[in-house]
Amino acid sequence: MSLKLRLIVMNFLQFYVWGAWLITIGRYWFETRHWSGTSFGAIFSTMGISALFMPSLMGIVADRWINAERLYGVLHILGAVCLCLLPQAGDPHAFFWLILATMLCYMPTISLAITVAYNALKENGLDVVRDYPPIRVWGTIGFIAAMWTTSLLGLETSPGQFYVAAAAAVALGVYAFSLPRCPPRMTRTDSRSLLDVLGLTSFRLLRDRNMAVFFFFAMLLGAALQLTNAYGGTFLGEFGTQAAFKDALAVRYPAIIMSISQVSETLFILTIPFFLKRFGIKTVMTISMLAWFLRFGLFAYGDPGPGLWMIVLSCIVYGMAFDFFNISGSLFVEGQADPKIRASAQGLFMLMTNGIGAVLGSSISGWMIDRWYTDAAGVKDWHGIWVAFALYSLAMAIAFVPLFKHKHTPGAAMPVPTH
Repeated sequence: MSLKLRLIVMNFLQFYVWGAWLITIGRYWFETRHWSGTSFGAIFSTMGISALFMPSLMGIVADRWINAERLYGVLHILGAVCLCLLPQAGDPHAFFWLILATMLCYMPTISLAITVAYNALKENGLDVVRDYPPIRVWGTIGFIAAMWTTSLLGLETSPGQFYVAAAAAVALGVYAFSLPRCPPRMTRTDSRSLLDVLGLTSFRLLRDRNMAVFFFFAMLLGAALQLTNAYGGTFLGEFGTQAAFKDALAVRYPAIIMSISQVSETLFILTIPFFLKRFGIKTVMTISMLAWFLRFGLFAYGDPGPGLWMIVLSCIVYGMAFDFFNISGSLFVEGQADPKIRASAQGLFMLMTNGIGAVLGSSISGWMIDRWYTDAAGVKDWHGIWVAFALYSLAMAIAFVPLFKHKHTPGAAMPVPTH
């Protein structure tokens, strides 16, 4: 099996594990278990909580002690055990701790998968910027395949969705031990500062003003991603309470409509090498912020009836909004970090986006919606909510352009350290 095919299989299964339950867990929660919405909010916070420290912590372990691909495999196998235990939870409290354990295993594997792939490509003399995106696109295809598997098997409200994810996680965990070796780069001969001893070496990247600005805005973009994850499906579902829309396609099959976002993601991933080499990370991330502005703005004025085209266009724009900061950002971090701290640097990127950004995005938006956009009867002003989110994204773009000073040479690849 060729190197690229091996990495494609890894990426496909990586996101298949997540896609099997992430979009449908809400239906299982409300329609099968009949648990409260307040408790469900805590379930989604586990992703942010896990990303606060686990990617960085596991990145440190991979940089110092254990091959990244082996650690990656062990975490997926442990995650599979947790997924199998989820249906046994008898109340929301027990479910919370089990899903937290699942996320503690899963979240660091995202950055570890990136580390394994980047290392294998560079060890074989390949261009990471050119060759990684066509590999990563198969992760999104895996996510879509998992969504459709769960739907077609009739498992959207069944605990079977967790068993599907667990089976994929076991397969990936075993497969990981056959992946190209990615040994620790930090050795005992390296000079040891206090940051080295504590395993916080990647935080040195924040000493550089430009990198500090980059990570700050990555955090803000992570908050934007959490907004669409948390409220997109609920927004479409609530149209079902209106007689004019209850039989609309988007209301009857919201998961299928939302999956357009993932299809778009697969296409925009393939454009990343061109945009990064032609325009550089600053322009690409600015485009991402403007795409988030369009994503939320189109939701504000769309509906499942005559305005369905706006919702569909919003899902198409999502591919650019997500890929141009998430995938491009990880490539930029790889190019700026010393190979000795590559795993912990990717963990830091995950910390800022899926950790701090996700927690801030979910907590602040939840408070804001309850305070200003929900009436006494509990009805939400979705138009106002999406307009507020759109203005947030636009403000990000306006601030980012003058603050981020990165200079790019058109046509040149981003620097990738080899020392």
